[in-house]
Amino acid sequence: MATGSLRGAWFDGASSGAREVDITLSRAARGPSLSLAPRDGTPPLQLAHHEVEWPEAWSARRIPAKVVVDLGRHGSLQVDDAAGWHAAAEAAGRKIPLAQRMQTRWSVFLLVAAVAIAGLAAFYRWGTPWAATQLTRQVPLEWELGVSDRGLRDMDAAWLKPSKLPPEREAELRARFDAMTALVTPDLRRYPAYAPKLALHLRSGLGANAFALPGGTIVMTDGMVEAAAKQGLGDDALVGVLAHEIGHVVHRHTTRMVVEQGVLNVGLGIALGDVSTIVSMGGSVLTGLAYRRNHETEADCFAIALMRRAALPTAPMADLLLGIEAGQHGRKPGAESAQGSSWTNLLSSHPDTPQRARGLKDGHTEGCR
Repeated sequence: MATGSLRGAWFDGASSGAREVDITLSRAARGPSLSLAPRDGTPPLQLAHHEVEWPEAWSARRIPAKVVVDLGRHGSLQVDDAAGWHAAAEAAGRKIPLAQRMQTRWSVFLLVAAVAIAGLAAFYRWGTPWAATQLTRQVPLEWELGVSDRGLRDMDAAWLKPSKLPPEREAELRARFDAMTALVTPDLRRYPAYAPKLALHLRSGLGANAFALPGGTIVMTDGMVEAAAKQGLGDDALVGVLAHEIGHVVHRHTTRMVVEQGVLNVGLGIALGDVSTIVSMGGSVLTGLAYRRNHETEADCFAIALMRRAALPTAPMADLLLGIEAGQHGRKPGAESAQGSSWTNLLSSHPDTPQRARGLKDGHTEGCR
């Protein structure tokens, strides 16, 4: 069906001046077609929808004085009746792209913005962790072992020194560690087929610390052993800390963190386009910290399950964490932080220590399945 004709001036690029034409827009399967009938009697020009650079839509309150239509190799068309052109295009089935509707109608813009925000929130909350978990399955153990070996060598060169514990004390701790690793069966693993060889490395330096590297390497410092002894806690406290670090390994948290950051950066880059660099950096930092807090909770849940399997209490581990945290902040063990809702806690990669300790003492942490 064709619309009523409009008048316009056709600049065909071949003539020195404009040619007066009658313009007809007709419905077609892929969008309106355009017909120009010159008033000088020359044959009309028929153009399919894809051959015309259709002008952008405009707000009803900002109707332009005239419309200029790019006809490609056929020149251009000028229409003085902008409202008539718009009405004819709509009658011929012209579909305005979403981006143009957002520019001309606030309601459309706000709706799209709300959907986009909801989509980004869902991508952050569920999409990124899920995608990272699936992609982590494809990361070979050999890559993790290479990263772990290089990382431990670098730390040994910069911050760590050989353990100063007596050999018999090292042997006791290794025996307790080996007894715990023997209890790690596939039902406790997030990735049942992932079974790296777990190895305990004792070092001095970095204060009271314990951490896991990808591929099965777990490091505990002399300071951690000394902190437990200073508080009068037995080796069950240290075993609980090691169970937590084993949880990081079997959940592949370090590898997942790398993958999560990559997925998040790619997702933000696609969603935000040219402004993604700064925003994605900030988003990566804040959301990365949130993911690490989730990882800490997962490792606590794993430690509780493993300690329960070994018939060992988790309260000594909680007391050790509270003692170390209090020593770092000059408080008595168990005292609540005065900054519980401050920016420092928001920017921390660990859940609130007193809250964690309460869960560990009860043998159940919030978030455990």
